[in-house]
Amino acid sequence: MRKPISADEQIALGHLLLTLWGGKTLLALCTALGVAASALFIANTTPIYQADALLQLEEKSGMLALPSSLSGMVDSDPRSVTEIEILRSRMVLGQAVADRDLDRHVEAETLPLIGTLLARHPLAGIDALVPARFARPGEGVVLDELLVPPAWLNRDIRLIVEDGARFTLHLPDGSIEQGATGVRLTQDATGFSLIVAAILAPPGRAFRLRQLPEQEAIAALRARLSVSERGRGSGILEARLTGPDRVETAIALDAIIRSYLRQNIARSAAEAESSLSFLTEQLPQAERNLRAAETALNSFRQAQVTVDLTLETQSVLEQVTRIEAELAALQRREDELRQRYTEAHPLYRQLLDERGRLATRLEGLRARVAALPETQRQVVNLSRNVELAQGVYTELLTRAQEVEVLRASTIGNVRIIDMAATGLAPVAPRRLLVLAIGAALGFALGAGVVMLRRWLRKGLKDSHEIEATGLPLFATVNHSKLADTGRRRKGPLPILAVDHPTDLTIEALRSLRTSLYFGLLDAGAPTVCITSAHPQAGKSFLSVNMAVVAAQAGQRVCLIDADLRRGQLRRYFDLPRETPGLAEVIAGDSPVAQALIPGPVEGLCFLPTGRYPPNPSEMLMRGEFARLMAWCGENFDLTIVDTPPILAVTDPTIVARAMGATLFVARHDMTQIAEVDAAIKTLAAAGLQFTGAVLNGFDPRKARWGYGGGYG
Repeated sequence: MRKPISADEQIALGHLLLTLWGGKTLLALCTALGVAASALFIANTTPIYQADALLQLEEKSGMLALPSSLSGMVDSDPRSVTEIEILRSRMVLGQAVADRDLDRHVEAETLPLIGTLLARHPLAGIDALVPARFARPGEGVVLDELLVPPAWLNRDIRLIVEDGARFTLHLPDGSIEQGATGVRLTQDATGFSLIVAAILAPPGRAFRLRQLPEQEAIAALRARLSVSERGRGSGILEARLTGPDRVETAIALDAIIRSYLRQNIARSAAEAESSLSFLTEQLPQAERNLRAAETALNSFRQAQVTVDLTLETQSVLEQVTRIEAELAALQRREDELRQRYTEAHPLYRQLLDERGRLATRLEGLRARVAALPETQRQVVNLSRNVELAQGVYTELLTRAQEVEVLRASTIGNVRIIDMAATGLAPVAPRRLLVLAIGAALGFALGAGVVMLRRWLRKGLKDSHEIEATGLPLFATVNHSKLADTGRRRKGPLPILAVDHPTDLTIEALRSLRTSLYFGLLDAGAPTVCITSAHPQAGKSFLSVNMAVVAAQAGQRVCLIDADLRRGQLRRYFDLPRETPGLAEVIAGDSPVAQALIPGPVEGLCFLPTGRYPPNPSEMLMRGEFARLMAWCGENFDLTIVDTPPILAVTDPTIVARAMGATLFVARHDMTQIAEVDAAIKTLAAAGLQFTGAVLNGFDPRKARWGYGGGYG
């Protein structure tokens, strides 16, 4: 039974998917780059074509027409494994190399890295950028002959085109020769010989000619050749050869197949050739033996004037001759059986029994001959010798003619079913596969970068990390592109709560307003200090929009910019830097009521920083600041004070002493957990503590968890 996926595994998988979704732009870019790199690889790779041919291993069709005595000379058992190895042997491949000059190589000089791309695809304006010696599409050199001395094997001969019919050669020994198409160029001292049939390139193009050693050419051809049997025991062999040129690949495979056929026929006729050679050597001796036996018989008859054999004696002579011929045939058959079987084999024992029976009959007939008169006995012996010699000569002559017929009718046991042909489409590179691999590698690279970037980022990922420090989380404020004003260096800044009150970020601030309301119930005054650990956390953005949201709810709100070093809240209200504000109020140069500026919504007042003082910390420590906060607590429902980062300066700690609550703003994916701990310790050193925290700029795409919803 399959184990169900646990909740932790589901969360981990969800985190991974959300992390990847957060980096979807980078993933798409890396995937596109992977596909583009794959397409460039395909365009810059020479296509490889495949030629194939089909062969059948069969019994010889001529066997049925041969005498039964010769059928045993033919091996009709197709052994596929053996034939495959023969087809890949040096004997066959070496002959194919010699037949089609496959040891010659002609290569055009190409530009490094992208030379194949330029040599295959016509690109407009490329001639002005690429030197003239590098190849362009459709160019080449055709050779009729290339012979080099052994010392020059596998060494480049550089050919530079002068015009359509003339060229210059730079030879390996450093010499330079001039040549023309169709004219043999030779060096008697080295044995070098070259005939260029045609030049299909404009002047300036460079080519490299090379002749490989025979063994290397055979090895290269064998590496491109593959032979396999179609179906087990089918006797059908499929030969495949790969190469960059469609026509040359088919020609080379055809040369291999024909070389294999020739050796197959020669191998099938080898035994017949051997037998015919033996018979040709034996025929003269058999003819001499026949002539000698005839001469001896004629001489004896002339000496005895005339001797006639009786009918009985003639019958005995014929029987003796026939039995001796049968014994001779049995002897030859025994020689054949001895190579295949032992004496215990039934066929071999049957032959021995037959030979013993004939030998017994022959001994009886010879005894009858011995009882004849001397003259007739001599005539019988001489006549028998003549008939035996005649029989041997006739049989040898007959076998010689039969073997001659066998040799002439030998066609081998291989038949070509499909001639060598090359497919129209290349077999490599496999475009779809390469593109798929490129896309997969690009996606994997992008995913790796996204995960590495996430791992390297030590910023807060979710609210749980803040709560783990002991700070209560008042709100999580989502990131809004409308509020992203970091790149705006000059001019007024927009107030999101005024311009886009329905944005989800403002909804989060309304939730913060509610949480802050309950958080201030136990506070001594309705005043709030807002700080952060570092700049760019968004505390000024939160201060302004929080003040507007509270004012829109009917509260009387006072927003104070207490960053007397780099305060920028005035830009939200489009005020000049010289506008009197907090610094002048604390210094007693301006009354509070006169320094307050009405905000864009009813119930909101704003107190800017005023002129930046040289001693902001000492100014905030004055009693006037504490009295100002007490006055705001009496005259406003809510006072929000924006301060500098607490880890940068001591101003927030000073301001927090006069506040009813202190909020810490952490930036999602930017503020580190160590910075949160440091801010807590900094405030605790002054005997204070944060009332709560706000996670600002939350981006669900970069978070460990996601929340989605819609309201219409």
